[in-house]
Amino acid sequence: MSSDTASRTLSLPRWRSLSADETDCRLSLVLEDLPLVRLRLERGDDLNIHLEYLCSERPEQALWAACYWLFARDPGCQRLHWHLVEEPVAALASGLLVRAEQVGRYRCERSLFWQLPQPWLGDALAAVYPQQMQITAGKRHPLRAPKARGEVYRRFDARVGAWISLRTLEIDHDLERFNRWQNNPRVLNFWQEGGSLEQHRDYLSKLEVDPHALTLIGCFDDEPFAYFEAYWAKEDRIAPFYPVDDYDRGVHMLVGEETHRGPHKVASWLSALVHYLFLDDPRTQRVVAEPRADNAKMIGYMQDQCFYCEKEFDFPHKRAALMMLGREQFFERCKLV
Repeated sequence: MSSDTASRTLSLPRWRSLSADETDCRLSLVLEDLPLVRLRLERGDDLNIHLEYLCSERPEQALWAACYWLFARDPGCQRLHWHLVEEPVAALASGLLVRAEQVGRYRCERSLFWQLPQPWLGDALAAVYPQQMQITAGKRHPLRAPKARGEVYRRFDARVGAWISLRTLEIDHDLERFNRWQNNPRVLNFWQEGGSLEQHRDYLSKLEVDPHALTLIGCFDDEPFAYFEAYWAKEDRIAPFYPVDDYDRGVHMLVGEETHRGPHKVASWLSALVHYLFLDDPRTQRVVAEPRADNAKMIGYMQDQCFYCEKEFDFPHKRAALMMLGREQFFERCKLV
């Protein structure tokens, strides 16, 4: 980070751009012409933060924005050490800050920060759905919450300089796009779900009423580029092949637009998809996938995002690789910016 004073901007979820005046030892943030926070920074083995000004109208938003800025500017930074005169009650309650041993000292841990559901989930955020077990088709599993509708996740990814968002698929709006993607020879080779518009309407209609599946459209800067199926693994065909937990989530992934292929784009959307699934229910401890075992490129992309291959196994229609990523591993090695 340069020692010269610089004015920079960083887009924030559901906010206008956040402006900063920043040096090696000072940081001032302004949001929508409102001064948010002014900090003195002490750099060494740890980053120590001394508060000089905090907006009284938006105190927690100001603390959150400062943590976000510092983590986003330095992906290698794992914790921030705050020195505060007054106890940050709301920030402690949310998990944004954690008390340190010394009086007036608090920590912000990167692994905790990215588990805070807001502002990433927006209006999709709801309380944790209560647990009641039930049996469906001989499988015992928790009753699932009603499925979300509309946009469920949004975040600005500085690595690609674009908004990455997820919204639920709407059949009438997305059918032709889905049909075109599935009939792409590259996609057809792995999904084997080519067909007519009516066949795909039937395919999506069945998933729409299936409580264990959620169909999603991935967008960069609100331009649709990918289709994802998120599913509860306990009720899925994958369940017999490993010791599945009640809240494990699985994913099927399809990038339909050629302009949004490539390792840098995969790193953005795959981390966003996994982030959403871990935030959607804090009881989810693992995200799993079962790509074809010979799909070395996709398996490699997943391993770059900390997935590991548990084993290979045989589905009736393919030889699959069981890919897994745990919550703790994802947030401890968090590459989000």
